[in-house]
Amino acid sequence: MSQSKPVIPQNDNVAHALAGAGGGILSMALTYPLITLSTRAQVESKRAETAFLAAVQKIVAREGISGLYSGLSSALFGISVTNFVYYYWYEWTRAFFEAAAVKAGRASKKLTTAESMIAGALAGSATVILTNPIWVVNTRMTTRKADADEEKSTLPGADLNNKPAAARKPTTMGTLLTLLKTEGPQALFAGVVPALVLVINPILQYTLFEQMKNRVEKQRRITPTVAFFLGALGKLFATSVTYPYITVKSQMHVARHGEKKEGVFEALGRVVKEEGYAGLYKGIGPKVTQSVITAAFLFAFKDVLYEQTVRLRGSVAKKAIAA
Repeated sequence: MSQSKPVIPQNDNVAHALAGAGGGILSMALTYPLITLSTRAQVESKRAETAFLAAVQKIVAREGISGLYSGLSSALFGISVTNFVYYYWYEWTRAFFEAAAVKAGRASKKLTTAESMIAGALAGSATVILTNPIWVVNTRMTTRKADADEEKSTLPGADLNNKPAAARKPTTMGTLLTLLKTEGPQALFAGVVPALVLVINPILQYTLFEQMKNRVEKQRRITPTVAFFLGALGKLFATSVTYPYITVKSQMHVARHGEKKEGVFEALGRVVKEEGYAGLYKGIGPKVTQSVITAAFLFAFKDVLYEQTVRLRGSVAKKAIAA
């Protein structure tokens, strides 16, 4: 009997991880145009900044509807890996704390605020280190402009009266190989320091979510709808607090080879000097909207997918026993 105990949390960790990955993919696909607009606003100069609707029209006119989905494939891959790793380690750490609470004879095995923060820090740090290369490639693809300068190249002797063919958009693998060739493997870890600092974002988000969930559970069952709104509130608070670091991380991801590499605080200081404190919050409108909606859908989808995963696992187990 004692030998089977470690297997149950392990399976549960995987179920949570799969549900988180699936929920992340669905929520990311629904809100990706907002990510494109926010990321471009973060890395472009203040002079290039435009209103939300004007930015949408500009991208669509220049690149078509597909321009709003630049880098979607790498983002979906990234969010699936990110959420799988995060939820696996978060649930593993949660199970560890819950087992410790039972062993210590604590009245409730629910995670305390401190335990939730520690679980989030461990899961977030592991996730950042493993997935930062994916997000560097994604940011490069998202911020790539198909502007006139890129499209004006013609072969020697070509008819200049004819409109040149538009440059073909690079694939995820093409972007990765070009990055490795021109800047080396170290470029894949650009912005990893602010990304590690940003571990505070999911710590704040999940800690607030868990504590609100514990309060609500005393009065009613947590449905996908309730999880949707609790997730939205948690993410709204976390993103609003950490947004300046999100801006700096995006800018470090697109720093080109040969450019002077900045530290986190140097980058923050430069943005404030060049654009004022408002420069740290470029694109915050679509980013907060996207983050809140994505997180809300994520928590709602995750609960549903987790229940389906557990049911499927139970069904498979019953069939195996019957066989």
